[in-house]
Amino acid sequence: MSQNFDEIINREHTSSYKYDLRKRIFGTDNVFPMWVADTDFKAPTFIFEALRKRLEHGIYGYTIQDDDYYNSIIHWMKTQHGWDIQKEHIKFSPGVVPALFASVLAFTEPGDNVIVQTPVYYPFFSAVKEAGRELLINPLVLENGRYHIDIDDLKSKIDDRTRMFFLCSPHNPGGNVWHRDELLAICNLCLEHNILIISDEIHSDIVYPGYKHIPTASLSAEIDQRTITLNSPSKTFNIAGLNSAYIIASDFDLLQRISQYHEGMHISADIFAMEATKAAYFQGKEWVQELITYFGNNINAVRSFLQQQLPEIVLVEPESTYLLWLDFRKLNLNRKELSELLVNKAKLGLSDGFQFGAEGNGFRRMNIGCPLSKVNEALDDLGRVFGK
Repeated sequence: MSQNFDEIINREHTSSYKYDLRKRIFGTDNVFPMWVADTDFKAPTFIFEALRKRLEHGIYGYTIQDDDYYNSIIHWMKTQHGWDIQKEHIKFSPGVVPALFASVLAFTEPGDNVIVQTPVYYPFFSAVKEAGRELLINPLVLENGRYHIDIDDLKSKIDDRTRMFFLCSPHNPGGNVWHRDELLAICNLCLEHNILIISDEIHSDIVYPGYKHIPTASLSAEIDQRTITLNSPSKTFNIAGLNSAYIIASDFDLLQRISQYHEGMHISADIFAMEATKAAYFQGKEWVQELITYFGNNINAVRSFLQQQLPEIVLVEPESTYLLWLDFRKLNLNRKELSELLVNKAKLGLSDGFQFGAEGNGFRRMNIGCPLSKVNEALDDLGRVFGK
């Protein structure tokens, strides 16, 4: 099952969001893109073979989610995360972000508050704002190289208009794998104020040794009844272009109310997304372990280089994900100056930390989901520019 993650594959002119939008995002094509969260690795062979088999059938009519689809998700949650769920708890979604939007529309009214913890994945903001709801910001606190939850701040801001909590678990971009006591502190507060928890767990498969992802809904029966979990194989297996995600909720009414937005618009499952999901979740355990090991080597390279060559740029130590959060604040550069050096001098396209909220100003997110040789080239480019 071993895969050659060192293989360099040209993705230009393949309608790649990551590569073919560089001019629009960075103002130039002459950057190595390390921003949007897909990887430069081929999907596993077992997914390719499943798609090829379905392709050769030759008929691509309307499709359904069959029992194997549901069973693959049930199997994955049980074997990877120790979480028992049932078929009746699962609904298809074309993506996690559409499900975020649907959750806001289904369970809040204009003017209601939705809690987000910044810095955070920026579609959290648009899902709230574009629906006419209000953002309630509970900033995370960076202490001793790790983000922590400010529960006192959260308690002080909750009011009678607060309806929903967007939880990012594991956290993007901070890389936190939330501890049980951290999750319980949030969830018990939400239960106390009848706040619905929307838990985005799309990065839950990429967790490094010494850490363990805990599905939010698995904490207690009470929390389970007030939690909607969003997930997808897209990040783990690099199949984001197939648009396959799912919603998990044990409360039938909650599940029906959120899924009606997709079903009402007749947004159905893609044939190939179904086959890819089944192959990933029935056959992917060993492959994911190899992937995590490879990511670990890439992270070691970044950590070692920055500590030895560029100590002013600080790596927020990742507990999960292949998206590294780099702190450039010691360089005392404003956003424009930092972007100028990264894009036009180092020729690197990183995500601007300010996109993740004001608390991300001075940071950049680096996607190390690429061959180690490309990571090393990027580090050399950083050293060439910032080492001066």
